[in-house]
Amino acid sequence: MAAFPEELPIEMLGEVLAGAAEATREAGAILAGGHTIRDDEPKYGLAVVGTVHPDGVWRKSGAQPGDVVMLTKPLGTGLVLQAERDEGAPDGALAATIRSMTELNRDAADTLRAFTPNAVTDVTGFGLLGHAHETAQRSGVHIALEAGRLPALPGAVELAAAGVRTGGDRRNRDFAGPHVESTAATELEALAYDPQTSGGLLVTLPRDRRVLLEAAFAAAGLPLHHVGNVEEGSGVALA
Repeated sequence: MAAFPEELPIEMLGEVLAGAAEATREAGAILAGGHTIRDDEPKYGLAVVGTVHPDGVWRKSGAQPGDVVMLTKPLGTGLVLQAERDEGAPDGALAATIRSMTELNRDAADTLRAFTPNAVTDVTGFGLLGHAHETAQRSGVHIALEAGRLPALPGAVELAAAGVRTGGDRRNRDFAGPHVESTAATELEALAYDPQTSGGLLVTLPRDRRVLLEAAFAAAGLPLHHVGNVEEGSGVALA
């Protein structure tokens, strides 16, 4: 679905459609058609239809005590984009954020698949803490996240310390906050609540597979971060 104002240069519309088609092909899918309408502001989105074997589905409900919690992309897209809209993000921050957002999770998922993770979800609009809460709640476990281990996009922590926030930050606190116990610094807590656009994978798997998984990601040239552990109990902790 594409919605564009008539005042937008036709060349820009062509670039959006061409970029989407290229990313779709890179993901191994086929762009089969769509619909375009006039609107006051540009919008573009895709509906994905596909099939998967029932045994190949990754669920967020399978985390087990003793698992490690891994993250495949840095956090902070919302903070950087909000700063850019307001008055400009620090030099290089926007470019790094765009690179992260345009990186598919395909290679990370392909590398991860052989290690049979217990729980997997992507970190998007609910932020790290929102998606960790969903995983903990549905798995019947406690997830302990280490604030000092959270990977951040360039400039994101500094922007959070300066007070930059998105509207999604407040909504994520309303959603997940009652289930989160945090003793982290204010800026790192904001990073963990920050809504992500095209965030990475949040993964739990048995601790004894961590070293091999890290080696596989390193060999593939992919980032991977150990950000916490799964324990008995309920809720989420950020410390």
